[in-house]
Amino acid sequence: MFSIRSDMRHEIKHRISRLDMLCIRQRLLAIAESDSHATNGRYRIRSLYFDTPDDRALKEKIDGVDRREKFRIRYYDDDLSFIRLEKKSKQNGLGTKDNARLSAEEAQRIVDGDLLWMEESDQPLIRELFIKMKDQLLRPKTIVDYEREPFTYPPGNVRVTLDFNIRTGLMCTDFLNRDVPTVPVNEDPIILEVKWDEYLPEIIRYAVQTNVRECAYSKYAECRMFD
Repeated sequence: MFSIRSDMRHEIKHRISRLDMLCIRQRLLAIAESDSHATNGRYRIRSLYFDTPDDRALKEKIDGVDRREKFRIRYYDDDLSFIRLEKKSKQNGLGTKDNARLSAEEAQRIVDGDLLWMEESDQPLIRELFIKMKDQLLRPKTIVDYEREPFTYPPGNVRVTLDFNIRTGLMCTDFLNRDVPTVPVNEDPIILEVKWDEYLPEIIRYAVQTNVRECAYSKYAECRMFD
């Protein structure tokens, strides 16, 4: 599907308690920096995930397939002036992300199945999505909303995020409608995610330590449980 790339990063995820989140947040506030794009330390994310008719991306995630990828369209804080198409790839526990800018009109055309313009795009990722929508029948599946608190730590190029208030659009693909109804996912999970390049500094290891084991949590998979 794809070869190992030099820009792939280490990633771990933990599903944590609210008490864990409060403790980790306080530690990170003392040693790390809040992401410059955050307002009052956080922002809202809306993603629209794609999958095949037989739910290949969902099954590969649940089955723990080593090499896998998924496509999504995403915007932040209800701002439709900055929309990105993203492809997340995983291999050997490492991850990377490719992205391309989309206008609101282009995003809506993709949702509506108006695809021919994508073949002539000057952005390779848009052309790749076109091919996979044509050959693999990739289509929008569901909306995933959540809030994120992001932190950065320059040594090791570390990024730590706390994700919560995860909600699903219940198979709805009305992506640009800010008022589309969403519902909370089961058990109101909180997800700690840590990404880094070559090494993870000990001070960050201490700051994010919990009593829970690393998990393979997927917001997309969790939201698809409502299908």
